[in-house]
Amino acid sequence: MIRLSELAPDVQASVRATRERVARLHAELPANGLVVWTAGNVSERVPGADLFAIKPSGVRYDELAADNMVVCTLDGEKIDDGTPAALTPSSDTAAHAYVYRHMEDVGGVVHTHSTYATAFASLHRPIPCVLTMMGDEFGGEVPVGPFAIIGDDSIGRGIVETLRDSRSPAVLMANHGPFTIGKDAQAAVKAAVMVEEVARTVAMAQLLGDPVPVAQGAIDSLYARYQNVYGQH
Repeated sequence: MIRLSELAPDVQASVRATRERVARLHAELPANGLVVWTAGNVSERVPGADLFAIKPSGVRYDELAADNMVVCTLDGEKIDDGTPAALTPSSDTAAHAYVYRHMEDVGGVVHTHSTYATAFASLHRPIPCVLTMMGDEFGGEVPVGPFAIIGDDSIGRGIVETLRDSRSPAVLMANHGPFTIGKDAQAAVKAAVMVEEVARTVAMAQLLGDPVPVAQGAIDSLYARYQNVYGQH
């Protein structure tokens, strides 16, 4: 087993900083109404090392802190990171690990059971691109991934297969809920917040009638502008 204390000092510092970010970002999930009780998780790749930090399994959000974020290898194995041996990583760890192994540009992964996005997942129905915000954030519809059971890397395989050729940073895993990815954990958390926002709006629109899709040319223009021009650079 890898021991954190035996790693190079710069790697140890990177692990500490990652655990602090991941612990802090977990607070965004209940704050934005994306999770209940102990459901959901955030992870982030440790810069400069084949490791990632993730939420411990079954621990309530008000009990999370940097020193109980669990550090794992990219195979999903917990390292000797100073946390109690009984503190196990999230039940979704294998899925996160698979994404990190197969999508090198992904630095953060988030899973929630947010109400509206999960409702679409239960229907195996993508969220159609009927909002300019969706063109900006997702570059089109939010796709549905295959049904998979927690416990091995099946969910991770579904995430990678669905998002590898998609501009969307979010996938609705069938009968399960949304998983989001990003360059780091903050970007993945933002995607989780945004996918729930658009899912709620589209669901309300569908109650009123038939939402009108945004034309593909407009989607491409919106996405290019938002990704390359919008904000501070």
